Amino acid sequence: MDEFVVYVLLSTSSGKTYTGMTSDLITRFHFHNSRSVKGYTIRYRPWTVIYVEFYQIEM
Repeated sequence: MDEFVVYVLLSTSSGKTYTGMTSDLITRFHFHNSRSVKGYTIRYRPWTVIYVEFYQIEM
């Protein structure tokens, strides 16, 4: 079984939210806040995780 996470981020600078899905939340969160060089989330940094839901997927 694989585990996936659905998460919601809140921009502390603009109040905007972003919803995403990943199998590695910690790494993905770091990309949203510092490593990404393009995309939606770079414009509204910094982000805070406000919701997380875990799913087990059978393949």
